[in-house]
Amino acid sequence: MRAASAPSWQPVADEAALQQVLQQPLALVLWGGAQCGVCQAIKPRLAQQVAAHFPQLPLYSVDCAQAPSACAQHGVFSLPVLRLMVDGRVALDYARVFGLQQVLSDMQRVLQQWADAQPR
Repeated sequence: MRAASAPSWQPVADEAALQQVLQQPLALVLWGGAQCGVCQAIKPRLAQQVAAHFPQLPLYSVDCAQAPSACAQHGVFSLPVLRLMVDGRVALDYARVFGLQQVLSDMQRVLQQWADAQPR
């Protein structure tokens, strides 16, 4: 039996596309770039862990070399930056150095709180 494939990161090309992402109830956004070695290293690991623990969470990536104004407008000046967006707001924000296990633990807590607050 094959393991489920990890979800793919959807590219966000500009500020208009980013605004559409931010309108969603939930989104995990990785701000990085092709020249960021750490960004490229964590992308598949994050995708794999999200697929295992939060399969309904959409993944988005912003290449700051391709969309520098979007990055600057959102205060991203060092890479990588990982943000969990909940109802259009930053619920979790990690920059430069962060541990995957801590991210997953924090995401579990925030997403559970969000789910508990949803109307039944």
